[in-house]
Amino acid sequence: MSLTARISFKQADSSLSPEDILAHSLGVIFTDDVTCQHSSEGNLLYTSPHLPHDLEFSFTEPDKWEERKLFSHYLWNASLLLAELMEEVEEEEDDDKGSSESRRQRRWDVQGKTVAEVGAGTGLPSIMAGLLGAQTLLVTDYPSPGVIQTLKENVARNLKPENAPSPRKEDGEGAVAKITRDVQVLGHEWGQLDELEAHKGLYHRVLVCDCLWMPWQHVSLMQSIAHLLAADGGEAWVVGGFHTGRAQMKGFFDAETLKEEGLVVERIWERDCDGVERSWDPEREEEEQHVRKRWLVVAVIKMVQQ
Repeated sequence: MSLTARISFKQADSSLSPEDILAHSLGVIFTDDVTCQHSSEGNLLYTSPHLPHDLEFSFTEPDKWEERKLFSHYLWNASLLLAELMEEVEEEEDDDKGSSESRRQRRWDVQGKTVAEVGAGTGLPSIMAGLLGAQTLLVTDYPSPGVIQTLKENVARNLKPENAPSPRKEDGEGAVAKITRDVQVLGHEWGQLDELEAHKGLYHRVLVCDCLWMPWQHVSLMQSIAHLLAADGGEAWVVGGFHTGRAQMKGFFDAETLKEEGLVVERIWERDCDGVERSWDPEREEEEQHVRKRWLVVAVIKMVQQ
C-alpha cells in the first residue's frame, strides 16, 4: 500500500474549495507524482488496517507570517511513515525471528515506553504512540496558540480506547487495549531548554518528523533531542522527506556536529512511499522534484555513551 493511501478528507460542509479539490486530485491526474503535505478546509482522515476506526485531524491556519513559514499546519509524509513503522510491530508474531527485517520492524515498538515528539504538527505519530500503549507522552510544537490548541484538540479527539488496536497475543487472553493516560501538550521552541527542564532525560523515544528542512535550526533541534532523551537506551526516531532537497537536510546528520551535542547516528537509510529501501547517501545526485518527493530519510539516533 502506498504511504499516502491511508489519507482521505472529510468535507467541512457540502462544498469544497477549488484548491482542496485540486490538491487531493494530483495523485490521480499525475500518477507518478506524490503529494508530500496534506491539509484541507475540512478534516483529514487517517485509515489504518490496524485500527478499528479512522483517526480525524483538523488544521489551524497560523495568524502570523513567521509562524506560517513553519508549515506546522500540514500533515507531512514523514509523520505518515513513522506512524506506519510503529504500527508494523503488530505484524511481527509470525515472522522469522532470525531475519534482519523482522528485527528492524520490532524495534519500533513503543509499548511501555516514555515518548516525546518535537515539531509534532498535527500530532499523528504521538497519537499513534499513545494508542499503541506508550507509558507517558509529551507532545510539543512551536508555541503558537493556534497550533498548540489544534494539537490539543487532535490528541483529545483521537487518543481514546475505542481507537486502539486489539491487544497483542503476548499480552495474554482477556487483555484489553492500553492507551496512554499521562499526556502533556506543550509549546516548545527548539533549543529553549528551560521550557522543558522538568522533562530532561526522561524519554525512551523522541519522535522527529519533517523537521530537517531548516539548516539554521539543526543545532537547536539536536539540543532539544539530547535534552529529552534518556541516556540509557534512549532513541530518537528521525524521518524527513526530500521535497526541499537533500542539501537542506544532510547537515543534520553530520557526525561531528551531532557529537558536539552528545548524539550519534546508530542507523540511517532511505525509504520511498511504496516501501522500497536503499542506503543513505548524503551526496546522491539530485533527482528531479517529482522523484525526490517520493523518498524519505529514516534514522535512529542515540546519546553518545561516555
